[in-house]
Amino acid sequence: MDIVGRVKGILLNPKAEWPKIESEPGDAGFLFPNYVMILAAIGPVCRFLGGWLIGYGGIHIGFISGLIRAIIVYVLSLAMVFVMAYIIDFLAGTFNARRDFNNAMRVSSYAPTASWLVGVFGLIPVLGFLAILGLYSIYLLHTGIAALMRPPADKAVIYTIAVIVCLIVLWVVVGGILFALFGAGLAMM
Repeated sequence: MDIVGRVKGILLNPKAEWPKIESEPGDAGFLFPNYVMILAAIGPVCRFLGGWLIGYGGIHIGFISGLIRAIIVYVLSLAMVFVMAYIIDFLAGTFNARRDFNNAMRVSSYAPTASWLVGVFGLIPVLGFLAILGLYSIYLLHTGIAALMRPPADKAVIYTIAVIVCLIVLWVVVGGILFALFGAGLAMM
């Protein structure tokens, strides 16, 4: 797989890219090492380097604590791809879409592309506000659900919103657990 071409295609012309994605392997054994693990590492690595080398408001994070934080965030990001696939597949029946876990895995693997790429702004913490550009991933999620899960046209937006609400609830729970275990420093990342 040409990862640069795929990123370019999914960001610039997602409606044309989703049918290409559907014809490729959709299992985690293919998607994770060839795409997800690479792109999901961008944010944690860049935020670690930015926090350690440049700092947040003059406060530098320690090497070991920052590294541990980056690893935990990275592992949670990978786990969220799986959880998102299960949510997309589970909700398919509710919205008269076709249940297909491989397609759900494809959507959950490629939809976060924009949010993973904006993680590069973590290298220079003062540019962190540009992470808002990652919201484009919501559009990618919607186009992916419409193209691969094939809900009726009148239910595609509601299906996407339901997935997003489930993911927000899950992130709040995960954030609460991280806060309980590690304090505000990790939960805020």
